[in-house]
Amino acid sequence: MMKMADMPDDDLHALLKAARLTACEKLDQLSEAERQELKEWLQQNARRQEWHASFNETANLAELNKQYAAFKAVAVKELEALHRQQSGIPAPVLPVPFFRRAWTRYAAAVLLLLAGAWYFWPAKSPERPKQASIQPIEVMPGQDGAILTLADGSQIRLDSSANGVVARQGSAVLSVNNGQLRYKAAGEASVEETFNTLTTPKGRQFRIQLPDGTTAWLNAASSIRFPTQFANDARRVDITGEVYFEAASMMKDGKPVPFLVNADNKFEVTVLGTHFNVNAYADEPALNTTLLEGKVAVAVGKQKLVLKPGDQASLIMRGKEAGKMTVKAADIGKALAWKNGVFDFEDARIDEVMRQLKRWYDIDVKYESGVPDIEFVGKMTRDIPLNGLLIALEKSNVHFRLEGRTLIVMP
Repeated sequence: MMKMADMPDDDLHALLKAARLTACEKLDQLSEAERQELKEWLQQNARRQEWHASFNETANLAELNKQYAAFKAVAVKELEALHRQQSGIPAPVLPVPFFRRAWTRYAAAVLLLLAGAWYFWPAKSPERPKQASIQPIEVMPGQDGAILTLADGSQIRLDSSANGVVARQGSAVLSVNNGQLRYKAAGEASVEETFNTLTTPKGRQFRIQLPDGTTAWLNAASSIRFPTQFANDARRVDITGEVYFEAASMMKDGKPVPFLVNADNKFEVTVLGTHFNVNAYADEPALNTTLLEGKVAVAVGKQKLVLKPGDQASLIMRGKEAGKMTVKAADIGKALAWKNGVFDFEDARIDEVMRQLKRWYDIDVKYESGVPDIEFVGKMTRDIPLNGLLIALEKSNVHFRLEGRTLIVMP
Protein backbone atom coordinates (compact mmCIF):
# COMPACT_ATOMS: atom_id res chain seq x y z
CA MET A 1 0.00 0.00 0.00
CA MET A 2 1.35 3.46 -0.89
CA LYS A 3 2.36 5.52 2.13
CA MET A 4 0.15 8.49 2.95
CA ALA A 5 3.07 10.91 3.01
CA ASP A 6 3.84 10.03 -0.64
CA MET A 7 0.27 10.40 -1.87
CA PRO A 8 -1.11 13.31 -3.86
CA ASP A 9 -4.00 15.04 -2.10
CA ASP A 10 -6.61 13.54 -4.43
CA ASP A 11 -5.35 10.00 -3.76
CA LEU A 12 -5.20 10.61 -0.03
CA HIS A 13 -8.78 11.87 0.06
CA ALA A 14 -9.84 8.89 -2.01
CA LEU A 15 -8.13 6.46 0.38
CA LEU A 16 -9.78 8.01 3.40
CA LYS A 17 -13.15 7.97 1.67
CA ALA A 18 -12.70 4.31 0.83
CA ALA A 19 -11.82 3.56 4.46
CA ARG A 20 -14.88 5.43 5.72
CA LEU A 21 -17.30 3.77 3.34
CA THR A 22 -15.79 0.32 3.88
CA ALA A 23 -16.02 0.74 7.65
CA CYS A 24 -19.68 1.69 7.38
CA GLU A 25 -20.29 -1.21 5.01
CA LYS A 26 -18.79 -3.68 7.49
CA LEU A 27 -20.97 -2.34 10.25
CA ASP A 28 -24.03 -2.45 7.98
CA GLN A 29 -24.46 1.32 8.35
CA LEU A 30 -24.74 2.24 4.66
CA SER A 31 -28.01 3.33 3.14
CA GLU A 32 -29.00 1.95 -0.24
CA ALA A 33 -27.93 5.20 -1.87
CA GLU A 34 -24.52 5.00 -0.16
CA ARG A 35 -24.11 1.37 -1.20
CA GLN A 36 -24.72 2.34 -4.81
CA GLU A 37 -22.33 5.29 -4.47
CA LEU A 38 -19.63 2.99 -3.08
CA LYS A 39 -20.17 0.48 -5.87
CA GLU A 40 -19.93 3.11 -8.60
CA TRP A 41 -16.96 4.81 -6.93
CA LEU A 42 -15.01 1.54 -6.69
CA GLN A 43 -15.62 0.76 -10.34
CA GLN A 44 -13.99 3.97 -11.51
CA ASN A 45 -10.46 2.55 -11.38
CA ALA A 46 -8.51 -0.52 -10.31
CA ARG A 47 -6.61 1.29 -7.55
CA ARG A 48 -9.79 1.94 -5.59
CA GLN A 49 -10.79 -1.72 -5.90
CA GLU A 50 -7.37 -2.74 -4.54
CA TRP A 51 -7.79 -0.40 -1.58
CA HIS A 52 -11.24 -1.76 -0.84
CA ALA A 53 -9.98 -5.35 -0.92
CA SER A 54 -6.94 -4.56 1.25
CA PHE A 55 -9.11 -3.26 4.07
CA ASN A 56 -10.21 -6.84 4.76
CA GLU A 57 -6.66 -7.84 5.69
CA THR A 58 -5.56 -7.31 9.27
CA ALA A 59 -1.91 -6.58 8.33
CA ASN A 60 -2.96 -3.83 5.93
CA LEU A 61 -5.31 -2.37 8.51
CA ALA A 62 -2.50 -2.24 11.06
CA GLU A 63 -0.26 -0.47 8.55
CA LEU A 64 -3.02 1.99 7.66
CA ASN A 65 -3.56 2.60 11.38
CA LYS A 66 0.15 3.42 11.81
CA GLN A 67 0.32 5.63 8.72
CA TYR A 68 -2.87 7.50 9.55
CA ALA A 69 -1.79 8.21 13.15
CA ALA A 70 1.52 9.67 11.93
CA PHE A 71 -0.18 11.63 9.13
CA LYS A 72 -2.83 13.05 11.46
CA ALA A 73 -0.29 14.07 14.11
CA VAL A 74 1.70 16.07 11.55
CA ALA A 75 -1.45 17.61 10.07
CA VAL A 76 -2.73 18.74 13.48
CA LYS A 77 0.60 20.38 14.35
CA GLU A 78 0.68 22.20 11.01
CA LEU A 79 -2.87 23.44 11.42
CA GLU A 80 -2.17 24.63 14.96
CA ALA A 81 0.96 26.47 13.84
CA LEU A 82 -0.94 28.10 10.96
CA HIS A 83 -3.75 29.13 13.31
CA ARG A 84 -1.27 30.71 15.73
CA GLN A 85 0.33 32.69 12.91
CA GLN A 86 -2.98 33.97 11.62
CA SER A 87 -4.72 34.70 14.92
CA GLY A 88 -1.95 35.35 17.41
CA ILE A 89 -3.75 33.18 19.98
CA PRO A 90 -3.31 29.54 21.02
CA ALA A 91 -4.93 27.24 18.50
CA PRO A 92 -7.65 24.80 19.60
CA VAL A 93 -6.68 21.16 19.54
CA LEU A 94 -8.50 19.38 16.73
CA PRO A 95 -10.24 16.11 17.58
CA VAL A 96 -8.29 13.07 16.40
CA PRO A 97 -9.08 9.41 16.90
CA PHE A 98 -8.34 7.00 19.68
CA PHE A 99 -6.06 4.15 18.66
CA ARG A 100 -5.98 1.47 21.33
CA ARG A 101 -2.59 -0.17 21.62
CA ALA A 102 -2.64 -3.82 20.56
CA TRP A 103 -2.14 -6.14 23.52
CA THR A 104 -1.92 -9.91 23.08
CA ARG A 105 -4.91 -10.33 25.37
CA TYR A 106 -7.13 -8.16 23.19
CA ALA A 107 -8.14 -8.23 19.54
CA ALA A 108 -6.73 -5.46 17.36
CA ALA A 109 -9.06 -2.74 16.11
CA VAL A 110 -8.63 0.14 13.69
CA LEU A 111 -10.45 3.43 14.06
CA LEU A 112 -10.58 6.48 11.77
CA LEU A 113 -12.09 9.90 12.33
CA LEU A 114 -13.53 11.25 9.07
CA ALA A 115 -15.96 14.06 8.35
CA GLY A 116 -16.43 14.73 12.07
CA ALA A 117 -17.76 11.22 12.88
CA TRP A 118 -16.37 7.94 14.29
CA TYR A 119 -16.08 4.79 12.19
CA PHE A 120 -14.85 1.39 13.32
CA TRP A 121 -14.25 -2.08 12.02
CA PRO A 122 -12.97 -4.78 14.44
CA ALA A 123 -10.35 -7.17 13.03
CA LYS A 124 -11.07 -10.79 13.98
CA SER A 125 -12.79 -9.78 17.19
CA PRO A 126 -14.02 -12.48 19.55
CA GLU A 127 -17.71 -13.24 19.67
CA ARG A 128 -19.57 -10.71 21.76
CA PRO A 129 -22.92 -10.99 23.49
CA LYS A 130 -25.76 -9.93 21.24
CA GLN A 131 -27.44 -7.84 23.91
CA ALA A 132 -26.38 -4.21 24.14
CA SER A 133 -24.01 -3.62 27.04
CA ILE A 134 -24.60 0.13 27.13
CA GLN A 135 -27.96 1.22 28.44
CA PRO A 136 -29.72 4.10 26.65
CA ILE A 137 -29.11 6.63 29.41
CA GLU A 138 -28.04 10.07 28.28
CA VAL A 139 -25.17 11.39 30.41
CA MET A 140 -24.25 14.83 29.15
CA PRO A 141 -20.74 16.33 29.26
CA GLY A 142 -19.67 18.93 31.80
CA GLN A 143 -20.28 22.65 31.37
CA ASP A 144 -19.53 26.00 32.97
CA GLY A 145 -20.64 26.25 36.57
CA ALA A 146 -19.34 26.75 40.10
CA ILE A 147 -20.31 27.51 43.68
CA LEU A 148 -18.97 30.67 45.28
CA THR A 149 -18.75 30.61 49.08
CA LEU A 150 -18.60 34.11 50.58
CA ALA A 151 -16.88 35.20 53.78
CA ASP A 152 -20.05 34.76 55.85
CA GLY A 153 -20.54 31.19 54.60
CA SER A 154 -23.38 31.99 52.21
CA GLN A 155 -23.19 30.41 48.76
CA ILE A 156 -23.98 31.62 45.24
CA ARG A 157 -24.41 29.24 42.31
CA LEU A 158 -22.74 30.54 39.16
CA ASP A 159 -23.01 29.58 35.51
CA SER A 160 -22.32 31.15 32.13
CA SER A 161 -25.78 32.76 32.06
CA ALA A 162 -25.42 34.53 35.42
CA ASN A 163 -24.07 37.79 33.99
CA GLY A 164 -23.85 40.96 36.05
CA VAL A 165 -23.01 41.85 39.66
CA VAL A 166 -23.55 38.90 41.99
CA ALA A 167 -22.17 40.16 45.34
CA ARG A 168 -19.94 42.61 47.20
CA GLN A 169 -17.13 41.59 49.50
CA GLY A 170 -15.37 44.33 51.43
CA SER A 171 -14.19 46.84 48.85
CA ALA A 172 -14.58 44.41 45.94
CA VAL A 173 -17.48 44.12 43.52
CA LEU A 174 -18.05 40.58 42.21
CA SER A 175 -19.48 40.15 38.74
CA VAL A 176 -19.88 37.35 36.21
CA ASN A 177 -19.45 37.81 32.48
CA ASN A 178 -19.38 34.99 29.90
CA GLY A 179 -18.41 32.27 32.35
CA GLN A 180 -15.82 34.28 34.30
CA LEU A 181 -16.10 35.56 37.86
CA ARG A 182 -14.28 38.86 38.33
CA TYR A 183 -13.23 40.77 41.46
CA LYS A 184 -12.85 44.51 40.97
CA ALA A 185 -11.84 47.04 43.61
CA ALA A 186 -14.49 49.71 44.25
CA GLY A 187 -13.27 51.99 46.99
CA GLU A 188 -10.63 52.01 49.70
CA ALA A 189 -9.12 48.72 50.79
CA SER A 190 -10.78 47.11 53.79
CA VAL A 191 -8.75 46.59 56.95
CA GLU A 192 -10.36 43.23 57.65
CA GLU A 193 -9.00 40.29 55.65
CA THR A 194 -11.79 38.11 54.25
CA PHE A 195 -11.65 34.97 52.14
CA ASN A 196 -13.86 33.51 49.43
CA THR A 197 -13.83 30.02 47.91
CA LEU A 198 -14.78 29.07 44.37
CA THR A 199 -15.63 25.38 43.93
CA THR A 200 -16.40 23.43 40.77
CA PRO A 201 -18.36 20.20 41.40
CA LYS A 202 -17.91 17.18 39.16
CA GLY A 203 -19.17 17.98 35.68
CA ARG A 204 -18.41 21.71 35.96
CA GLN A 205 -15.55 24.08 35.14
CA PHE A 206 -15.16 27.82 35.65
CA ARG A 207 -12.82 30.78 35.27
CA ILE A 208 -12.04 33.54 37.77
CA GLN A 209 -10.09 36.77 37.71
CA LEU A 210 -8.68 37.27 41.19
CA PRO A 211 -8.41 40.70 42.89
CA ASP A 212 -4.78 41.13 41.68
CA GLY A 213 -5.69 40.47 38.04
CA THR A 214 -4.50 36.86 38.01
CA THR A 215 -6.77 34.60 35.94
CA ALA A 216 -7.39 31.02 37.05
CA TRP A 217 -9.22 28.23 35.18
CA LEU A 218 -10.70 25.51 37.41
CA ASN A 219 -11.15 22.01 36.05
CA ALA A 220 -13.98 19.80 37.30
CA ALA A 221 -13.95 18.82 41.01
CA SER A 222 -11.56 21.62 41.97
CA SER A 223 -11.48 24.63 44.29
CA ILE A 224 -9.57 27.81 45.00
CA ARG A 225 -9.59 29.77 48.29
CA PHE A 226 -8.31 33.35 48.14
CA PRO A 227 -8.50 36.71 49.94
CA THR A 228 -10.93 39.28 48.55
CA GLN A 229 -7.99 41.70 48.41
CA PHE A 230 -4.24 41.07 48.36
CA ALA A 231 -2.84 43.47 50.92
CA ASN A 232 0.15 41.64 52.41
CA ASP A 233 3.67 41.01 51.14
CA ALA A 234 2.63 37.77 49.44
CA ARG A 235 -0.37 36.70 47.42
CA ARG A 236 -1.42 33.27 48.68
CA VAL A 237 -4.18 30.99 47.41
CA ASP A 238 -5.12 27.41 48.31
CA ILE A 239 -6.31 24.96 45.69
CA THR A 240 -7.54 21.40 45.30
CA GLY A 241 -8.00 19.50 42.06
CA GLU A 242 -6.60 21.10 38.90
CA VAL A 243 -6.14 24.81 38.17
CA TYR A 244 -4.39 26.66 35.35
CA PHE A 245 -3.00 30.09 36.26
CA GLU A 246 -1.98 33.15 34.32
CA ALA A 247 -0.46 35.03 37.25
CA ALA A 248 -0.37 38.81 37.03
CA SER A 249 2.71 40.75 38.12
CA MET A 250 2.29 42.87 41.26
CA MET A 251 4.67 45.37 42.80
CA LYS A 252 4.83 46.79 46.32
CA ASP A 253 7.38 49.39 47.42
CA GLY A 254 9.26 48.78 44.19
CA LYS A 255 9.56 45.04 44.77
CA PRO A 256 7.66 42.19 43.09
CA VAL A 257 5.05 40.51 45.27
CA PRO A 258 5.28 36.70 44.90
CA PHE A 259 2.22 34.63 44.06
CA LEU A 260 1.99 31.45 46.16
CA VAL A 261 -0.15 28.40 45.46
CA ASN A 262 -0.69 25.85 48.22
CA ALA A 263 -1.73 22.67 46.39
CA ASP A 264 -3.93 20.62 48.72
CA ASN A 265 -1.32 20.97 51.50
CA LYS A 266 0.94 18.65 49.49
CA PHE A 267 3.34 21.17 47.91
CA GLU A 268 3.69 24.89 47.24
CA VAL A 269 4.37 26.80 44.01
CA THR A 270 5.99 30.24 44.14
CA VAL A 271 5.85 32.57 41.12
CA LEU A 272 6.39 36.22 40.23
CA GLY A 273 4.30 36.35 37.06
CA THR A 274 3.86 33.36 34.80
CA HIS A 275 1.58 30.78 33.16
CA PHE A 276 1.42 27.35 34.76
CA ASN A 277 -0.87 24.41 35.47
CA VAL A 278 -1.21 22.58 38.79
CA ASN A 279 -2.79 19.12 38.96
CA ALA A 280 -3.31 18.14 42.60
CA TYR A 281 -6.23 15.71 42.47
CA ALA A 282 -6.22 13.51 45.54
CA ASP A 283 -6.92 10.35 43.50
CA GLU A 284 -3.99 10.79 41.09
CA PRO A 285 -0.78 8.76 41.67
CA ALA A 286 1.36 11.82 40.79
CA LEU A 287 0.75 15.52 41.34
CA ASN A 288 2.10 17.71 38.55
CA THR A 289 3.10 21.34 38.08
CA THR A 290 3.61 22.28 34.43
CA LEU A 291 5.27 25.57 33.47
CA LEU A 292 4.48 27.33 30.19
CA GLU A 293 6.01 30.78 30.72
CA GLY A 294 8.14 32.51 33.32
CA LYS A 295 9.74 30.85 36.31
CA VAL A 296 8.38 28.98 39.31
CA ALA A 297 9.76 27.19 42.33
CA VAL A 298 7.99 24.05 43.56
CA ALA A 299 8.61 23.02 47.16
CA VAL A 300 7.62 19.95 49.17
CA GLY A 301 9.12 19.66 52.63
CA LYS A 302 12.82 20.50 52.37
CA GLN A 303 12.95 19.71 48.65
CA LYS A 304 12.70 22.65 46.28
CA LEU A 305 12.94 22.60 42.47
CA VAL A 306 13.07 25.57 40.09
CA LEU A 307 11.30 25.05 36.76
CA LYS A 308 11.97 26.65 33.42
CA PRO A 309 9.38 26.87 30.61
CA GLY A 310 8.53 23.42 29.29
CA ASP A 311 9.35 21.65 32.58
CA GLN A 312 6.99 19.54 34.66
CA ALA A 313 7.56 18.75 38.32
CA SER A 314 5.97 15.44 39.39
CA LEU A 315 5.40 14.52 43.01
CA ILE A 316 4.86 10.78 43.36
CA MET A 317 2.27 9.89 45.99
CA ARG A 318 2.38 6.77 48.14
CA GLY A 319 -1.15 6.75 49.39
CA LYS A 320 -1.51 10.03 51.30
CA GLU A 321 2.24 10.38 51.80
CA ALA A 322 4.34 12.44 49.40
CA GLY A 323 7.38 10.76 47.88
CA LYS A 324 10.21 12.26 45.86
CA MET A 325 9.65 15.08 43.39
CA THR A 326 11.28 14.90 39.95
CA VAL A 327 11.45 17.20 36.91
CA LYS A 328 10.97 16.14 33.29
CA ALA A 329 10.12 17.68 29.94
CA ALA A 330 6.40 18.41 29.88
CA ASP A 331 3.84 17.39 27.30
CA ILE A 332 2.24 20.84 27.24
CA GLY A 333 -0.61 19.79 24.95
CA LYS A 334 -1.59 16.95 27.25
CA ALA A 335 -1.27 19.03 30.43
CA LEU A 336 -3.55 21.75 29.04
CA ALA A 337 -5.92 19.54 27.04
CA TRP A 338 -8.71 19.97 29.62
CA LYS A 339 -8.46 23.77 29.40
CA ASN A 340 -8.65 23.55 25.60
CA GLY A 341 -11.78 21.38 25.72
CA VAL A 342 -10.08 18.10 24.81
CA PHE A 343 -9.50 14.66 26.31
CA ASP A 344 -5.88 13.72 25.57
CA PHE A 345 -5.43 10.01 26.25
CA GLU A 346 -1.94 9.74 24.79
CA ASP A 347 -0.20 6.79 26.50
CA ALA A 348 -3.00 6.75 29.10
CA ARG A 349 -3.98 3.56 30.89
CA ILE A 350 -7.65 2.83 31.29
CA ASP A 351 -7.70 3.75 34.99
CA GLU A 352 -6.34 7.23 34.12
CA VAL A 353 -9.01 7.58 31.43
CA MET A 354 -11.73 6.56 33.87
CA ARG A 355 -10.60 9.09 36.47
CA GLN A 356 -11.02 11.87 33.91
CA LEU A 357 -14.46 10.61 32.90
CA LYS A 358 -15.57 10.41 36.55
CA ARG A 359 -14.82 14.08 37.08
CA TRP A 360 -16.13 15.44 33.79
CA TYR A 361 -19.32 13.38 33.50
CA ASP A 362 -20.02 13.20 37.26
CA ILE A 363 -20.19 9.42 37.32
CA ASP A 364 -18.87 6.58 39.45
CA VAL A 365 -16.66 3.87 37.96
CA LYS A 366 -16.37 0.25 39.08
CA TYR A 367 -14.22 -2.57 37.69
CA GLU A 368 -16.00 -5.91 37.53
CA SER A 369 -12.83 -8.03 37.37
CA GLY A 370 -9.94 -5.72 38.16
CA VAL A 371 -8.38 -3.02 35.99
CA PRO A 372 -7.85 -4.24 32.40
CA ASP A 373 -4.33 -3.99 30.97
CA ILE A 374 -5.23 -1.47 28.27
CA GLU A 375 -3.53 1.70 27.08
CA PHE A 376 -4.80 4.33 24.66
CA VAL A 377 -3.49 7.04 22.38
CA GLY A 378 -5.47 9.83 20.75
CA LYS A 379 -7.70 12.78 21.51
CA MET A 380 -11.39 13.61 21.62
CA THR A 381 -13.37 16.73 22.35
CA ARG A 382 -14.99 16.95 25.79
CA ASP A 383 -18.32 18.28 24.51
CA ILE A 384 -19.93 14.96 23.54
CA PRO A 385 -22.33 12.88 25.67
CA LEU A 386 -20.83 10.00 27.61
CA ASN A 387 -22.63 7.45 25.44
CA GLY A 388 -20.84 8.72 22.35
CA LEU A 389 -17.47 8.21 24.00
CA LEU A 390 -18.46 4.78 25.32
CA ILE A 391 -19.51 3.66 21.86
CA ALA A 392 -16.02 4.54 20.66
CA LEU A 393 -14.45 2.47 23.42
CA GLU A 394 -16.93 -0.42 22.98
CA LYS A 395 -16.00 -0.83 19.32
CA SER A 396 -12.38 -1.22 20.38
CA ASN A 397 -13.34 -4.24 22.52
CA VAL A 398 -13.40 -2.44 25.85
CA HIS A 399 -16.70 -3.48 27.42
CA PHE A 400 -18.93 -1.45 29.71
CA ARG A 401 -22.23 -1.57 31.47
CA LEU A 402 -23.84 1.71 32.47
CA GLU A 403 -26.19 1.46 35.45
CA GLY A 404 -27.63 4.85 36.19
CA ARG A 405 -24.59 7.04 36.76
CA THR A 406 -22.30 4.12 37.57
CA LEU A 407 -20.05 2.91 34.75
CA ILE A 408 -18.97 -0.71 35.17
CA VAL A 409 -15.84 -1.79 33.27
CA MET A 410 -16.10 -5.44 32.29
CA PRO A 411 -13.39 -7.89 31.14
